[in-house]
Amino acid sequence: MVGTCLCTSKLLRFLMDYRNIITIEAGKRSGKPCIRNMRITVSDVLEYLASGMSDDEIIRDFPELTKDDIRACLTFAADREKRLSISVA
Repeated sequence: MVGTCLCTSKLLRFLMDYRNIITIEAGKRSGKPCIRNMRITVSDVLEYLASGMSDDEIIRDFPELTKDDIRACLTFAADREKRLSISVA
């Protein structure tokens, strides 16, 4: 039970933190969600992951990224998917 509470607490803290990592600017990458004001989009990272790249491979190709940035992309996508499901229902 304690492990579940710690996991949930850690998840909730990270869910709030991704908003400090994922940024949206109208004039950058056509307003797509980007990572820390860079020109790397959430969808870029998701496509790399979907193609089978590991976190370490992505970071090797884009050393300005961190594992937290990649986790933020996944959390952002999951949160967006959840909101989409709610609004359709």
